Amino acid sequence: MRKTHYITFRNFFHKPSPKLSTKPHPFTAYSFVPFSPVAMLDPTILTIGGIVLGIALIERMLERWGVIDLADQFEKVMRFILPVTFYGALFYFFATFMF
Repeated sequence: MRKTHYITFRNFFHKPSPKLSTKPHPFTAYSFVPFSPVAMLDPTILTIGGIVLGIALIERMLERWGVIDLADQFEKVMRFILPVTFYGALFYFFATFMF
């Protein structure tokens, strides 16, 4: 017959158990997803973003100068280009990202 060991609630939380049932095993942990914010500074993505930003700034300057017809043409083109560029750059980032 086994002997029952009683421990108080306070000793249970503040002191280690007198007997360890298993031995702790040291192990090495590896990270399979190395992520660095510097990875977002990919030259291709920065170039595409700079071109899109430049076109948007040109459109705003044309509006200020009063060339509304040309600004409207830029707006129609950008309405299609911006989402395609964003999702394309997102796909490119995850396709070239080393997992």
